[in-house]
Amino acid sequence: MALFDLPLDQLHTYRNPRPAPAGLEDFWDRTLSEARSAGAEVECLPTSSGLMTVDAYDVTFPGFAGEPVKAWWLLPRGVPGPRPAVIEMLGYGGGRGLVHERLHWVSHGFAQLVMDTRGQGSTWNTGATADPHGSGPAAPGMLTRGVDHPGHLYFRRLIADAVRAVDAVRHLPGADPDRIATVGHSQGGALALAAAALHPQVAATAARAPFLCGIARAASLTDLPPYGELAGYLSVHRGMAEQVLSVLEHIDISHLAPRIACPAWVSVGLMDATCPPSGIFGAINALPTAPELRVWPWNGHEAGGADDDAHLAAWLTDLLT
Repeated sequence: MALFDLPLDQLHTYRNPRPAPAGLEDFWDRTLSEARSAGAEVECLPTSSGLMTVDAYDVTFPGFAGEPVKAWWLLPRGVPGPRPAVIEMLGYGGGRGLVHERLHWVSHGFAQLVMDTRGQGSTWNTGATADPHGSGPAAPGMLTRGVDHPGHLYFRRLIADAVRAVDAVRHLPGADPDRIATVGHSQGGALALAAAALHPQVAATAARAPFLCGIARAASLTDLPPYGELAGYLSVHRGMAEQVLSVLEHIDISHLAPRIACPAWVSVGLMDATCPPSGIFGAINALPTAPELRVWPWNGHEAGGADDDAHLAAWLTDLLT
């Protein structure tokens, strides 16, 4: 790894030079209205995990178009509620896995929802949620699925799932509906920020090395996946770059960030060749209020890793408890 992006002083003022798409707010309002009108109930069933300190529940909630999304709902056993809740969104290729794999937030005394990721969960962890939608021609992976039209984008569906996860938690047993945080790393960080932008009841949001920030610039700086999927696609579909990039602007976090009204926490590794720092700073600098920011000059996509986990737990505890 090496420093390859803008110097830090320039990052602190960098803005995504591409404009937000016309009608972006209506696009997302319509997406979420359609998802909510599709109905379906939230199911929350006790599950046997073998854990002595956690009560675990197998959750199914309606996501995009009312389609079922799986999750784990975890409560600290013997701790009186209602509890502040953390919704954990997951990184690219991962799913909710097994209950004992995702215990960080419940161990800190929060109620914790681990949201599964539709159509993923087969790379570094297992998932249980299908994505029942096809796609036009696409590169392997998720980023180029549906790039022929904003309404077809895979990440439109996934972001809608993340917003509907907030709706679901507000009605789950043991949750305080006024103290909900969204958190995640990489893809999960993008979903956490998007959910906070699109759901006014999110009380705090946190993202470590978030994906989907400054998509056009990121794809020009790195050939690592997931952005490398886009570069590969455009190398074959010659002459389509502007059309495709304009579609992807609908899911770019730098265009959603101005809608985030709650406190935010963001961590960035300056040697991150997976999610380049300038794209992330473009989203940071679009926030209405400066976030709690952690910058790691010698780290890549892991950013602050375990140090970030500890700092974020303390930050959220101070903020929500």
